Amino acid sequence: MPRLLLVEDDQALAEALSLALRALGHDVVHAPTGEQALTALAGAEFVLLDVMLPGIDGFEVCRRIRARSRLPIVLLTARGDPIDVVAGLECGADDYVVKPAEPRVLDARIKAIGRRARPATLEAGLLHVGDLAIDPAAMRVTRGGEELALTATEIRLLVEFAEHPNQVLSRQTLLKRVWDYGYVGDSRIVDAAVARLRAKVEDDPANPVLLRTVRGLGYRLVTK
Repeated sequence: MPRLLLVEDDQALAEALSLALRALGHDVVHAPTGEQALTALAGAEFVLLDVMLPGIDGFEVCRRIRARSRLPIVLLTARGDPIDVVAGLECGADDYVVKPAEPRVLDARIKAIGRRARPATLEAGLLHVGDLAIDPAAMRVTRGGEELALTATEIRLLVEFAEHPNQVLSRQTLLKRVWDYGYVGDSRIVDAAVARLRAKVEDDPANPVLLRTVRGLGYRLVTK
């Protein structure tokens, strides 16, 4: 199991979650503030991050972690408002869970993200999309020989598109294949991830050439 950094200012909730997750086999380290979280990242392999923190809030902590690391991040939020959810995902979070968080749900999300953080297909060769070279085995994407700073989720999303060029992929299909969700998930996760991916691989993200939206259906990677 990965070493989890739990960032939660509610001491009672943090203790309860830590005990429950340890009982499920996880190694949990607790940080009560964003400042402490940023100094406790060494050795962490996964971050459970509360949004409402004293001082630096969870959104800013997420942005700072993402600026220097591909660590998987799940936001814990008491606010299920769509604007807050999308704001968190656009900061670079891989997923979110609305509190109160059921430990077994968190465990399932952590395992799902862990599975998709591993190489998509070990035997796969390079995939080429325009001037992008995608190496699924190494989980790397380069443009002109320079590696792009993509998260594991963004790489798997790009691989999924590259393996199905010019095909329309629905949000639910992407949730199942990329996020490993065997249930009806929140399509906002897909929309936010596509927006982040466009910002990194499109010359003009506001007018995408590669990743096109097919209104009412989903997305398509256009290669011709």
